[in-house]
Amino acid sequence: MSVEAPVRAETGTRRPRAFASLVKALGISWVRDRSQVFFNLILPGMFLVLLVSVYGSNETPVPSVLEVGDVPVLERAEPGDFEVSGAADLDAALEALEEGDADAAIVQDGEAVTVYYSQTNATTGVIALEQLSALVDDVNVAVLSEAAPDTPVLELETDAAEDNSLEPVQYLAPGILAWGIAISGVFGAAGTLVDWKRDKLIRRLHLTPASAGTFVGARITVSLLVALLQTALFLAVAVAMGMELSAWTWFAVPLVLLGTAAFLAIGVVIGGIAKTGPGAAGLSNMVTMPMAFISGAFFPLTAAPQWVQWLSVISPMRYLNDGLQAVVVQGASPAAVLPEIAFMAVFAAVVAVFAWKTFKFDEL
Repeated sequence: MSVEAPVRAETGTRRPRAFASLVKALGISWVRDRSQVFFNLILPGMFLVLLVSVYGSNETPVPSVLEVGDVPVLERAEPGDFEVSGAADLDAALEALEEGDADAAIVQDGEAVTVYYSQTNATTGVIALEQLSALVDDVNVAVLSEAAPDTPVLELETDAAEDNSLEPVQYLAPGILAWGIAISGVFGAAGTLVDWKRDKLIRRLHLTPASAGTFVGARITVSLLVALLQTALFLAVAVAMGMELSAWTWFAVPLVLLGTAAFLAIGVVIGGIAKTGPGAAGLSNMVTMPMAFISGAFFPLTAAPQWVQWLSVISPMRYLNDGLQAVVVQGASPAAVLPEIAFMAVFAAVVAVFAWKTFKFDEL
């Protein structure tokens, strides 16, 4: 009894020390791997800058204008200046502006002309406002030059329709962050397992004080820490590009950790299948890239075919994207993202169990 107690106590103290040492060693190894740093930290930020630039510079050369009632001033417009269509009433026109279905709406009551311009289509809304204002000015100049000086001129009023839209950076940032988390989790887990199988690492662990479980736990901890670093740096880039964070942004932390767990589980499945490093990378790409497109990371799912929307229901990236969009951009409370949390938790648990049951440890 007197001999076993100190041995057990010594073993109990070794495990936390071994775990901390492994976390430190694996963390240093990750930092020294420049490809990991690039793909996990730099590449998602580059995609954000690129896509925001592309979406933000998208312009429609001919503004679409909704005519509410009879608007005689539009008869003086040159062909091709506007794409004019009728609206049932002003409420319907304003709703179309808020939804982004038109750039401006115009109403005329005698000499009073009112132009409502879209903030949803920010660029073309301003273009439509400027061109309609110029049209009214041209009509006034023509009237004054052709008629008596006391002829009434048109009086122009402008008003912005309510803006329910998201700026490009607000929409794209959560999706690209979710994609970056997926890349880090899937590629990291799959590549690590292939390396372990190649180096017979699990067998060698039996000769050390650290168990295989301790080593796996340390690797998962490093992945979670990397995900938090990704999130902090990525949100910093997004803020620098004009994104405003909500008061509930802090809840991105549990969402990111849960999403990372789900993607690590996918990576474990791929790592069990792949035999080589290139094979693991190829399979990881085959999973993460299509998943990004069916999850609404790069474009709204409402613009996708119906079958893509159905397929997105099984993608954990969609739920991570939706959760981040809600708490970081829209300011929704954690209670609003409980369905996303539940799906990612169940997905991570189911895939992890499947990976555990199907992984062939004898290959190690």
